[in-house]
Amino acid sequence: MKHLTLTLFLLFTLKIASAQHYKYIGSGKVMGTKQYAADVKKHPETRLAEINKYIPGIALDIRYATTNNFTHKVMYPQARAFARLPVVLALKAVQDDLKARGLGLKIYDAYRPYAITVKFYETARDTNFVADPRKGSKHNRGCAIDLSLIDLKTGKELDMPTGFDSFSKKAAANYTGLSPKQIENRELLKGVMQAHGFKVIATEWWHYDFNGWNKYPLLDVPFSVI
Repeated sequence: MKHLTLTLFLLFTLKIASAQHYKYIGSGKVMGTKQYAADVKKHPETRLAEINKYIPGIALDIRYATTNNFTHKVMYPQARAFARLPVVLALKAVQDDLKARGLGLKIYDAYRPYAITVKFYETARDTNFVADPRKGSKHNRGCAIDLSLIDLKTGKELDMPTGFDSFSKKAAANYTGLSPKQIENRELLKGVMQAHGFKVIATEWWHYDFNGWNKYPLLDVPFSVI
């Protein structure tokens, strides 16, 4: 009996030790690598897919894989962009629509592991621009995309209200104190994204959430294992 009790105690201790614990949220609310693998085995249509493998030629400028971001630190080990498969397919439809106008998308960020959201919050606690880790980000669900428009001939970004990751009031999705061209370009992006199932957030013209994001759990899965 003593040996059985000791064995059960050790198994329980190992389980606790191996579980992921988070500072701001219950670990049961965030899906780790093993849980994610089991989940997509049952539901492969919800997996994280690499965007440029489904949309060849799409422009990537993954800022968090560089120091050119609000943290001034490299936050991602790889300059890659992932999203849930339905999100990627919707982005492909957006890209196809834009091509007819000689335009395309440039992706700044997509899926973001939950652990990175915590680091962002601890760098800048302004939750108008940085997700609250007690709730998590739609980026953590693989259902948010940060992007802009480019001219396909030149590869240059269209004139937008601000640069990416600006904490300025001009970054707001409906801010009016801009040039006519900036408003035109912002509204063009907004219109085509909305037509394919995305919604811009109020504080950031570049951030779009996929409709139905609430069906997907928060993830803390590193790029290297996707």
